[in-house]
Amino acid sequence: MSVSGFPVGGVDYPKTYQQLQAWFPDDAACLEYLAGLRWPAGFACPGCGWGEFWRTGKGLWMCRRCERKTSVTAGTIFHRTRTPLSTWFAAIWFITSQKNGMSALGLQRVLGFGSYETAWAWLHKLRRAMVRPDRERLSGVVELDETMVGGVDAGAGGGYAGKVPVMIAVERNESGRLGRVRMGVATRPNTVDLVEFATTVIEPGSTVRTDGARILKRLPALGYIHEPVDGYSAQDQASVLPGVHLVASLLKRWFIGTLHYRVGVQQLPYYLDEYTFRFNRRSSNSRGLLFYRLLQQAVGTDPHPLATLLKPHEKKIPDFF
Repeated sequence: MSVSGFPVGGVDYPKTYQQLQAWFPDDAACLEYLAGLRWPAGFACPGCGWGEFWRTGKGLWMCRRCERKTSVTAGTIFHRTRTPLSTWFAAIWFITSQKNGMSALGLQRVLGFGSYETAWAWLHKLRRAMVRPDRERLSGVVELDETMVGGVDAGAGGGYAGKVPVMIAVERNESGRLGRVRMGVATRPNTVDLVEFATTVIEPGSTVRTDGARILKRLPALGYIHEPVDGYSAQDQASVLPGVHLVASLLKRWFIGTLHYRVGVQQLPYYLDEYTFRFNRRSSNSRGLLFYRLLQQAVGTDPHPLATLLKPHEKKIPDFF
């Protein structure tokens, strides 16, 4: 890694798919790479914290003090995988190297999986690694609003039936360009969920621009500078909160163009995590760096077996909206 601590292409991560194949021909090479990501400051025994170890014949790390054996993949999304890690690395490369990502059907085809369910599960495991739980909150000037996604039930008259409210907060910098975005799913539109979402993802002291909804008048008491804009009387609704409107439009286009609207309602928060991961890294010139970042977060993410990816009452992959 460079002196600045920022990873360097061709040194810390592969720059091309050909380089990926050369670097990671087998599980041994993949395990060494994952070990560097999981223990960047050197091995630390998960039992006693000791840093000295032996390598066993089965590729495990054994602590010299307590003799506990540890696998670099234990407790990660690669935990007990029966698929070669080089295939996982290829999947992560394909997912991150394409600007708009890929659907489970696309991943199934490119990797030759025998079932759609396998590709679906892999994508959802990786989606759970796309958002760091300790990520920084948005700050400065932030637009906040909701949008409705999904279809409309027959006979609903164009109302909200069959749709899901998605909360969006997006930064605007001094030049007016969009910064980072955060998203969440609300139980119902126009509820206190939006206020709670704001306090979770926006740093107190920030300026929050909204459409003037009554529920959002609570923001000043919670430590925010509130700039309401009357969105109800505006002729052009898109001009009221243009940042949120643009993000919502691009999100819906992604659902249609990349995922072909095959988005499970129960899994919607994780699709939003993927979109957030991609949007916040949209200006990156190195797709290899995205591969590195996702792997870096994957070694700190729980395994999430298929049974936990589905709700207890679901016996198969959920229906789509």
